[in-house]
Amino acid sequence: MKIALLGYGKEGQAAEKYFKSHFKDLVVDIFKNFTYDEIKMKDFSSYDIVFRSPSVPPLHLKNESSITKYFFDHCPCPIIGVTATKGKGTTCSFIKSLLDTSSQDAYLIGNIGEPAINILDDLTEKSVIVYEMSSFQLWDLEKSPHIAVLGQLEPDHLNVHKDYNDYLNAKANITKFQTKNDYLIYYEKNSETVKIAKNSQAKKIPYPFKIPPEVKNAIKLPGKHNEENALAAIAAVASYQNISLNAYLSTYKNEIITGLESFKGLPHRLEFLRELNQVKYYDDNFSTNPSSTRVAINAFPNDNLIIIIGGRDKTDNKDLPEIYEILQAPQIKKIILLGESGHALAQKYQDNRFIIAESLEKAIKIAQKAAEILAPSIVLMSPSAASFDMFKNVYDRGDQFKLLVSNL
Repeated sequence: MKIALLGYGKEGQAAEKYFKSHFKDLVVDIFKNFTYDEIKMKDFSSYDIVFRSPSVPPLHLKNESSITKYFFDHCPCPIIGVTATKGKGTTCSFIKSLLDTSSQDAYLIGNIGEPAINILDDLTEKSVIVYEMSSFQLWDLEKSPHIAVLGQLEPDHLNVHKDYNDYLNAKANITKFQTKNDYLIYYEKNSETVKIAKNSQAKKIPYPFKIPPEVKNAIKLPGKHNEENALAAIAAVASYQNISLNAYLSTYKNEIITGLESFKGLPHRLEFLRELNQVKYYDDNFSTNPSSTRVAINAFPNDNLIIIIGGRDKTDNKDLPEIYEILQAPQIKKIILLGESGHALAQKYQDNRFIIAESLEKAIKIAQKAAEILAPSIVLMSPSAASFDMFKNVYDRGDQFKLLVSNL
């Protein structure tokens, strides 16, 4: 057997290890550091399978696949797939936490968890998969999960997708191949999500919906968006149990409360770090577009807010007007500008709340000083941009922020 791996990140490395352990006389050719135009010109006709990594657009080869497609073809148990522009990782984690309270053999995989291929040999028919699915993983999917969760959709990754329609079409694959025996939980406040849901053959459960106060109080994460993520998770687990929402909420109320309370949030997603001198510090470094930063700001409507924002812009600065409009929220008292898009904001707009920082360390010190003058207050880092201008990746940016804050 001869396979090609297009890309050699975390998923590509896991795939090489898996296939080498399962196939004798396997030949693996690894392709790294290429452009899409370069890879399109190569002849892959001699390979049995060509696996593209999530960030490589489909080549439309007859022998082309992906680890996601391979997993769907060989998984022996139900899959709960979750996608959205933002919030899918938190929703997946809520689902996993709810499943854990009932001792399910549940696995969290995808963007947030392990590469899917790593756990394939461990699964049985009684297992259940919670799969965080990006548009890249959904791009050319030809099967849909038994339970699909479709959250709010907004423009993103347009530096990779051809256009917004291409992005939406990829997202729609999470329900495109569902049948009347499957479930779709969809966010009914978003027009794009509603359009996709209308074309679905699955049993449909819209959210948000009302829940008992004691269940609502069990959600420990700040912000309306996190409450909605929890609601999507509740609907997904009710669907997995194959019972109505009302039956699930009444029969399993104590387990639901335990599951919601036990999840304290994900790193770099509106993560509370510490309180010092009546200033609370929050790490929201996973916010790489304006809509997610808007959500973070709205989570603190009644606080004095100092925000650190900026990085590598993904839209050639076309979203600067939207970012500046978001920054007009009355609770924002000071704005520390960082990175390429931070400098671009300062050049485009005059605002006496702006302070430019040339490093993350300086940004935090400036924010600390401003916040302690206004205390009680909040320092929020929510960049609304990618990290690659100053950091290795979004995790590196978030980890450095956490370390610097811990040392204050």
